[in-house]
Amino acid sequence: MLDERYYGKLQGLNKAETAAKFGTEQVQLWRRSYAVTPPGGESLSDTVKRTVPAFRDRILPHLITGDNVLIAAHGNSLRAIIKHLENLSETEIVNVELGTGIPIVYEIDAQGQIDSKVILN
Repeated sequence: MLDERYYGKLQGLNKAETAAKFGTEQVQLWRRSYAVTPPGGESLSDTVKRTVPAFRDRILPHLITGDNVLIAAHGNSLRAIIKHLENLSETEIVNVELGTGIPIVYEIDAQGQIDSKVILN
């Protein structure tokens, strides 16, 4: 559901070794583009298709009723949800950087829209 993006044949490989084998630009394209899929893996677009329905069906109803919800997930799963929540374009989402362990607090209204967003440093 909210599992990290699957990198296929690149899964578990060291970034430096992968860049040496395939080239830095290609690895960056696989890692940060929206629609480019690494060999045997999933793109961020694929991750959106998997995580957003889970968010809409299982998490958003709690937010709409005013419940507090903590989502702890890997970066690309969070980026997929953020793309949906903030209505970001495919171009905008590739530039979103998430700090490891840096909480982002969203206040969500009864219509499921963002009232506020705070990044806690």
